[in-house]
Amino acid sequence: MRLFETVAELLRQTVATLWRNKTRSFLTMFGIAWGIASLVLMSALCDGFRLGQRKNMEQLGNSFVMIFGGRTERQAGGQRAGRNIFLQEQDLQAVRTQCPGVEVVGGELKRYGTTVSSDFNSGQFLAVGVTPDYLKLRNLPVENGRQVNQADVADGRRVCVLGSSVKKQLFEARPQVIGQRIRISGHPYQVIGLMGEKNQNSSYDGWDNDKVLIPATSLRRDCPPNREAFSEGRLGAMLYRPKDLRGWKEARHQVKRVLGSIHGFDPEDESALYFWDTVEDAELFDKVFDSTEIFLALVSLVTLSLGGVGIMNTMMMSVSERTNEIDLKKALGATHRRILLDFFVEGLFLALLSGVGGLTLTWLFTSAVNSLPMPAMFSGLPIALDTFLAALIALAMIAILSSIPPAWRASELTPVEALRYER
Repeated sequence: MRLFETVAELLRQTVATLWRNKTRSFLTMFGIAWGIASLVLMSALCDGFRLGQRKNMEQLGNSFVMIFGGRTERQAGGQRAGRNIFLQEQDLQAVRTQCPGVEVVGGELKRYGTTVSSDFNSGQFLAVGVTPDYLKLRNLPVENGRQVNQADVADGRRVCVLGSSVKKQLFEARPQVIGQRIRISGHPYQVIGLMGEKNQNSSYDGWDNDKVLIPATSLRRDCPPNREAFSEGRLGAMLYRPKDLRGWKEARHQVKRVLGSIHGFDPEDESALYFWDTVEDAELFDKVFDSTEIFLALVSLVTLSLGGVGIMNTMMMSVSERTNEIDLKKALGATHRRILLDFFVEGLFLALLSGVGGLTLTWLFTSAVNSLPMPAMFSGLPIALDTFLAALIALAMIAILSSIPPAWRASELTPVEALRYER
């Protein structure tokens, strides 16, 4: 009962303070609310772009590194500089066994402009030779049917998975496609799977909707890109994923050392191999977003601090207007600590009330935005738990710091001081 009466008195005093200084109080509360809202919104905005960038990269694959052969610039092992480096099938096994920092590795083999025909239509598409390891690295999900498996690769089966655009070109709107026969470079293949339509906004070799996936052994046999790809086991590229994403540099060093020993080039030769590292790119983007988030958070904290100054000024005016009340309380036995606590809690409540209002409006706004269709490279305005907690801590600190000076001044007033204000 005593607690209820104390809270009721606190509410009454806060409302009275707001009513006495309506305009100033509104601006003060708006400053706090806008400061806390901007702090949360700026962090959510950075997180939205960060997640959007990650989803964009995940369209291609999950944290993979792609290696292309290059041309040496250094002499090594008694061999001249300027040699072309061609990645080969045997390199995959060497990386698997000699690179402990690599989780999975696969080779890429493909042929552009491959003629693909059905009983209804035909076209030219990109044929990609795949293995289960390759499919672990690249994001090529099957919507209907199944994906190419290890048995298909081991036996060199003539089976295929069609991209959505390939399926439309060859079969139009016909519903039953799984199990149908098509011809790839004149050879009969059975359709075992269909990829769903992918809304891509980035690619390095063409849209996945326009691809035909077949076992790598079948592509090498039936439609090799060139003579060397068939006779020498050459690869178009090599893909791998580090076991520890934070240790991507060590994994790269291991791969360069192993491939350098096989192909006779200096592992420090930057031109011998070309790396496209999505892990490194993601780390770079994270650093950019982190720096942007810190800058915007500092700007928001300045806004929040100005709101705190407004709270302090409002409470200072309230102390000046209530000197008689303070004098009366002291005459009735109120202690220095009691006066200090009353005004401190009143200012604290005023600041927290403004902040909670700002957080509520922020939650409503982000919920409305997140319910809308999101453009590419943006995933809405997610509010992380650590962001919310950081905002609450910042609000509490501003509320405490802005409430202490007025409360201290009120507690230090004397009856003589009250009479001076009365005059």
